[in-house]
Amino acid sequence: METTGSVTMHACVLQVNCCELLVRDLDTDQEVLVHSPKACCFSAGDHVCITYNGIMTRSIPPQINADSICRLHHC
Repeated sequence: METTGSVTMHACVLQVNCCELLVRDLDTDQEVLVHSPKACCFSAGDHVCITYNGIMTRSIPPQINADSICRLHHC
C-alpha cells in the first residue's frame, strides 16, 4: 500500500492499555486500536490528534502505529 505522507485522525480515547489506546475516530465513528509507546500519557475521555503513516490494518478493530499523539481537550 502506498501513501503520500502523514494522515491525521481526531479521536476520543475510550481505553488506555500499555503501549496502546482504543479510540473512536470522530470523523468515521469507528473504533481504532492505536499503538504508541506514549499511550500511558493519556486518559479515557481525552480528545486527541493522532498522526500516522496512513496504513491501517483490516482487523477488528483496525490498528495503526502512531507517529505522534497530542491531547486537545477532554471529550
